[in-house]
Amino acid sequence: MINPLIGQFHEIYPQISLELTNYEGVTNLLEKQTDIAFRIGSLADSSLHATLLGYSQLRILASPIYLQHFGEPKNVDELQQHCLLGFTSPESLNEWPLYQGEKKRVKITPTIAANSGEILCNLVRKGVGIACLSDFMTYEMRKSGEFRQILTGVTDDHKQPINAVYYRNQALSPRLRCFIDFIRQHSQRIIRPSSTS
Repeated sequence: MINPLIGQFHEIYPQISLELTNYEGVTNLLEKQTDIAFRIGSLADSSLHATLLGYSQLRILASPIYLQHFGEPKNVDELQQHCLLGFTSPESLNEWPLYQGEKKRVKITPTIAANSGEILCNLVRKGVGIACLSDFMTYEMRKSGEFRQILTGVTDDHKQPINAVYYRNQALSPRLRCFIDFIRQHSQRIIRPSSTS
């Protein structure tokens, strides 16, 4: 989510040093000696203080290469016949925001599962299958035409919250506040909170 902005941030604030680490899943900030983390989805840990940055849309995506070879599914039933790319855990990430009858979410069984959204993104790019991924990860690929959104007529308008989190007993230093505010103001990949009403 923040990688394209890091160079820009460093140019504006060269006096602030950054060390970036990518962990899949929930990370213990104290154990990893991490000042701040970005989390996607609902937060359950009450020991964390959260600053809402905005929201990110979930979309069902495939590459033009895949669609050319295997065709585009027109409904949820046809989707189940395709190579579906999902997550090893948590299981909730394999519930896609699709309407089927009264339901707004469809639980898929991945044909290929991975523990990383980045891996799934690369598999979609190579034309391996179809995935449900968030805009924060796929913004450039959709903009360039590398990824195409499919099943738009039956996709629920589901947005995941994106939070910057840190421990409640930790004072938010000016450098961290500066970083959070910069990401919130400059990321094109997230929908700002005021835009969701």
